[in-house]
Amino acid sequence: MINRKLYLHYLGLTGVITLGAILRFWHLDLKPLWLDEIITAIFSFGKNYRDLPLYVVFPLHQLQEVFTFQPGVSCSQIAENLASYSTHPPLFFCGMYSWLGWLNPLGTTDWVTKLRSLSVLFGVAAIMAIYGVNSIAFSPAAGILAALFMALSPFAVYLSQEARHYTLPMLLIILSLFLLIKIQQDIFTKQRVRFGVWLLWSIINSLGLYIHYFFSIAFSAEIATLLLIIYYGRTKIINLRQICLYLIISTCGVIISYIPWLLAVFSRFRSSDTNWLPSPHHLEPIYHTLINWALMIISLPVENQPIGIVVICGFLMVVFTIWVGIQVFASLKLLWSQSTTHLSTLILLSFTFLVLFQFFIIAYLLGKDITLVPRYSFVYYPGFCALLAASLEKIRTTKFIFLIVGIISCIFVVNNLSFQKPFLPDIVAKNMNLEADIPLMLVIKYDNYQDVAAGLSFALALEKLRNHEIQNEFNTLNKDSLAFVYKSADLSSLGNKVTKFYQFHKSRFNVWFVGSGMRKKDYAAQLTIAGQINCDIESTQHYRIGQFPYQLYRCEKREQVTGDR
Repeated sequence: MINRKLYLHYLGLTGVITLGAILRFWHLDLKPLWLDEIITAIFSFGKNYRDLPLYVVFPLHQLQEVFTFQPGVSCSQIAENLASYSTHPPLFFCGMYSWLGWLNPLGTTDWVTKLRSLSVLFGVAAIMAIYGVNSIAFSPAAGILAALFMALSPFAVYLSQEARHYTLPMLLIILSLFLLIKIQQDIFTKQRVRFGVWLLWSIINSLGLYIHYFFSIAFSAEIATLLLIIYYGRTKIINLRQICLYLIISTCGVIISYIPWLLAVFSRFRSSDTNWLPSPHHLEPIYHTLINWALMIISLPVENQPIGIVVICGFLMVVFTIWVGIQVFASLKLLWSQSTTHLSTLILLSFTFLVLFQFFIIAYLLGKDITLVPRYSFVYYPGFCALLAASLEKIRTTKFIFLIVGIISCIFVVNNLSFQKPFLPDIVAKNMNLEADIPLMLVIKYDNYQDVAAGLSFALALEKLRNHEIQNEFNTLNKDSLAFVYKSADLSSLGNKVTKFYQFHKSRFNVWFVGSGMRKKDYAAQLTIAGQINCDIESTQHYRIGQFPYQLYRCEKREQVTGDR
């Protein structure tokens, strides 16, 4: 009988993990790569911004050549590239480089899937890891439910389909919490101290700091949580001095291991690459946090939809979130009051609260509202998911509804109806593909390398769209091009490059000018390229997505007049 129960238990866990993997790999290449994922691709292919075609007029159909794997690059070279051009630690990108090298050649059709696949694998591993946390913290049944909630969380599925370093640090945070609960059980239940557990906890935190800067927030929250439970049970702990010594040594070891990268941290904190985060106004961080909590359990189509759909879906999301919140609050009080689950509940609540507290400090004191960005919630999501599952373990009806809502939400996510990519490269490309039979040049004005990455995301989406159009007998699609101009609102710096590129083409073509930070009135009524190409503004074709406005110009070559005077 026991063996049968174990068999069914692990069969259910296998089914949950399989379901989570299917949802994460489903339509993995459907959504366009966006700005941050372009940055991942550049550094993970062993390149930097100097390898990009910034000073030429580049054929759009050859854009794939930019995203090719460069063999023979060491992790130290990747770290040097990141220290010079980015704001991120190197370990994830070194791992991505090794992963892509193993998958090389990447191919021209499935390279986006391969780029995102490692994040998916870490996301699936996180499902298994959260099972372990709740199994030892509460019960094996709570472990299964935590794995199910993470497998069906639209937020977790969204993170897993991002070619970014979110699921890997989230996995390490879960493993770190697992060891934290082990330490708590050793202290209060078994009255022992295991060097191996503390050492492994230190190693995981050291690795996490080299993967994402926000891991330091989780590390700080765990240290504070350890101090809290030690103080809370100080009268019951036999070997208090030994535990405090282990905590000091472990913490110092993690900090010392991070010293080689600290200079890069300090030099990049005030970088312009982080200036896009706005300062908060009044209660906005609290409002954003509540929205982020809702998105962890339900996500319906409210982005770029008709107002009627937005109102209905928004209302359903609010009602469902409030309903779940009421039940979770009541169940959490029971978990807190029971002696068998009190300390585990305390650890997870303390960790989650302390992470959020640091989020608010960063928002209000440093003027960078990171609560505005849902993906940054990966730092405390493991605690949120574990507590949610433990709270709802005994409520059968709620679990069934959660299953249905989770599947529906994930379907919306993987089909690009929810958690759409920032700056909407696919919609930008659709707007630019106004006249598919006319040659097109995409011009990107860039003030920094983030503008370059955004421009490449628009170019990739545009190239994909135009490459799938029905080509006519003149094969006009191969006449499309891409050009970058540095801090310039005109095309004079392109000079004869444009003329040379179009000299054998039709005299008529379109220019889409993406001007980061520009206003509509900043666009000139007419542009002249190389003295013989006139481009007139099309006033009805002006759009803006975030800080990226884009404007259509219609261009024609002047007829050259020859003869005797």
